[in-house]
Amino acid sequence: MSEILIRGAKVLGGEPQDVLIDGETITRVGTGLPADGAEVVEAGGKVLLPGLVDLHTHLREPGREDSETVLTGTRAAASGGYTSVFAMANTFPVADTAGVVEQVWRLGQESGYCDVQPIGAVTVGLEGAKLAELGAMHESAAGVTVFSDDGKCVHDAVIMRRALEYVKAFGGVVAQHAQEPRLTEGAQMNEGVVSAELGLGGWPAVAEESIIARDVLLAEHVGSRVHICHLSTAGSVEIVRWAKSRGIDVTAEVTPHHLLLTDELVRSYDPVYKVNPPLRTERDVTALREALADGTIDIVATDHAPHPHEDKDCEWAAAAMGMVGLETALSVVQDTMVETGLLDWAGVADRMSFTPARIGRAAGHGRPVSAGEPANLTLVDTAYRGPVDPAGFASRSRNTPYEGRELPGRVTHTWLRGKATLVDGKLT
Repeated sequence: MSEILIRGAKVLGGEPQDVLIDGETITRVGTGLPADGAEVVEAGGKVLLPGLVDLHTHLREPGREDSETVLTGTRAAASGGYTSVFAMANTFPVADTAGVVEQVWRLGQESGYCDVQPIGAVTVGLEGAKLAELGAMHESAAGVTVFSDDGKCVHDAVIMRRALEYVKAFGGVVAQHAQEPRLTEGAQMNEGVVSAELGLGGWPAVAEESIIARDVLLAEHVGSRVHICHLSTAGSVEIVRWAKSRGIDVTAEVTPHHLLLTDELVRSYDPVYKVNPPLRTERDVTALREALADGTIDIVATDHAPHPHEDKDCEWAAAAMGMVGLETALSVVQDTMVETGLLDWAGVADRMSFTPARIGRAAGHGRPVSAGEPANLTLVDTAYRGPVDPAGFASRSRNTPYEGRELPGRVTHTWLRGKATLVDGKLT
């Protein structure tokens, strides 16, 4: 590969600088760097960030290629500025063996658009009854370090304790989908005023909060790491804040949609707003934003959940839960966190690159934009504002809650180890 000079980029939102890439590596960062035959990308004051890292993506392959494949999902990731994604285990077959996680890992290598790190299931078949092959998945070529039954909660306290003890041996982490199943039977949306008015089964906040409280205490007891997936309530924020004050090794994520949308949207009965955990109240949204800003919530993760048209274009009760998010995540974060003054761009880099890479141990990702580091980068036109058009998505699915909504920011370029995967907003 020839040299690439990114000229006049605001690195992490700071003063404009030039960044020189040679092969897979950043070689120089400064002002007035000579081109010397390099390919020049005129940044024109756009913001340059380290490549984004998503700790919570559903790529659906194997088994549900009608909604997404590793190839289409990683193309969507590159379009959204991501250079590394962690693929959840709820595939068909479930990623609960070394063979399945290696298959997903190799498909990611073949795609070339971003690195794919499989997440292994905690229990066999996501059934919550018997631990999966955690050690074998870790020792496989995929080198799995994150384990989750996401989509289902590891509700048995004994199984959860055993998982936390097992992964401690190799520094792994259990990522919990916090949902007490007996409190959410038949749940269709957030339990509250709106659910009562609409006559829809309620998903109470305590179903999430009770599991988080149990699991942080279990993590403290065994001295292991626990990560809370898609935290969604003000009460959950307070529990995580308390746990961190005790020195418990807990991290937590929030999704873009929980930073922006509320359960008031469910009044439309449009299944595009049906998601698990459900959209919550304005009070919860405010608490989540503040917690992301002060570091109680560590990262933003998309929970990118693609579904084919027929699984969403139906009556509310029959519709699948989930939203696509890879291609809009950064815009939503700019809208809810940067333009509100809660985070600067260095803070965005921390929550969407540095920290998720650290939690998931994504080698070569979440690194500073400085000489000697891998050239995993994304360039963002932060001045752009326009409506979301899912017809232009790279994802195979279109179940976005933002169709037609004006959002700020547009990723124009993404580089994976110095190779452009997105140029001027178009996939290479």
